[in-house]
Amino acid sequence: MAKPQKRYVCQACGAVASKWQGQCGDCGEWNTLVEDARAVVTPFQKKHNLQSGGATLSLVGLDADVPLPDRMETGIPELDRAIGGGFVTGSATLLGGDPGIGKSTLLLQAAARLASAGREIAYISGEEAADQIRLRARRLGLGDAPIKLAAATSVRDILTTLSESAPPALLVIDSIQTMHSDLIEGAPGTVSQVRASAQELIRFAKERGTALVLVGHVTKDGSIAGPRVLEHMVDTVLSFEGERSHQYRILRAIKNRFGGTDEIGVFSMAEGGLEEVSNPSMLFLTQREESVAGAVVFPALEGTRPVLVEIQALVVRLASGATPRRAVVGWDSGRLAMILAVLEARCGLSFSTSEVYLNVAGGYRVADPAADLAVAAALVSALAEQPIAADSVAFGEISLSGEVRSVAHAPMRLREATKLGFSKALLPAAVDTRESGITLAGFSTLRGLVDHLLGRA
Repeated sequence: MAKPQKRYVCQACGAVASKWQGQCGDCGEWNTLVEDARAVVTPFQKKHNLQSGGATLSLVGLDADVPLPDRMETGIPELDRAIGGGFVTGSATLLGGDPGIGKSTLLLQAAARLASAGREIAYISGEEAADQIRLRARRLGLGDAPIKLAAATSVRDILTTLSESAPPALLVIDSIQTMHSDLIEGAPGTVSQVRASAQELIRFAKERGTALVLVGHVTKDGSIAGPRVLEHMVDTVLSFEGERSHQYRILRAIKNRFGGTDEIGVFSMAEGGLEEVSNPSMLFLTQREESVAGAVVFPALEGTRPVLVEIQALVVRLASGATPRRAVVGWDSGRLAMILAVLEARCGLSFSTSEVYLNVAGGYRVADPAADLAVAAALVSALAEQPIAADSVAFGEISLSGEVRSVAHAPMRLREATKLGFSKALLPAAVDTRESGITLAGFSTLRGLVDHLLGRA
């Protein structure tokens, strides 16, 4: 049996030592090691027991006063809205998006505004030379912004350079997949290199109070390339979305430790760079002079922002024997199949011999389940070739039983519709709202909506 071994505990920090010594090796205090007479442990117990040997933690209660984090407003309201009011000092933000979507342009515009306001800004690019960034800045009208540029890929060189002077208020790394740490073997972009480089940069940001922004590449399915732990290491994850063939861009907060998630900022790509869209609803609504069959306006909700979009449906009857096609752009194809099944099973409508095409105007992507009622209304309108009034909006969730269920934030959706001149709303009957200035038509079942649209009620 192993011989019992004495232990000595530091009275200042709680560290445990196997023998007495004048100075504690953990906290540096002198003459604080005292033999613990309550227990002696064997070497095996010391090795495998995690209940001792660590430093004592200072536990606090939930009712402790916590100051709000300091933020840097970029001067771009749509960007500030998405990240919760501005970049937080000492935070790490990861920005992902498709190639050419405008990530570098957005960050260069934000960096230029902060630098013009007297902030110290450092922009490090591993993909472009400094002259290329200067040329882009001149095209955007930002050539006079006092931004400090560098083209580098070595994390050690970057941190050594930044440590020689006062830390910058904002540090942009474009991109993290091009960074290389000499502490880890492997080429830039590998899992180990991305993780190690991000860890060193985040440590610098936390210690020096610098707001760090990492640009990340994405895979073909839209997820950020590299290890998944990268998204866990940062405080905020932003996704820059949009189709390159459309002018709009959406900045979406997927994760935010200092603010709400699913907040969006809307931009449009112009010759002078990214321009803010203060009223996104006008961007996604089709301008039409008269009502068209199969077109319904849906008040979507992105975080705390209502956005009105137009849902368009087209139903084409086929000759007998032909296989009908279902095509969806901007919505879930599985949910369209469910709505068609409910319309056939609960309302007696037949789509089995017709091709169905569904589109969300403007390239917008809808994930809100409240779009069910608007999609159903568009399908019924297209099938019957009866237009819905152009001043109407529709929202509500549909269950498999054909019930129209209430959705969240109905008053907010109605206020946005009223502000843009809509005077009628098709919505669940269970919605309790006294919104003035708009006529409400409530339905408890999908059959009631169909009867209303076809003039049966």
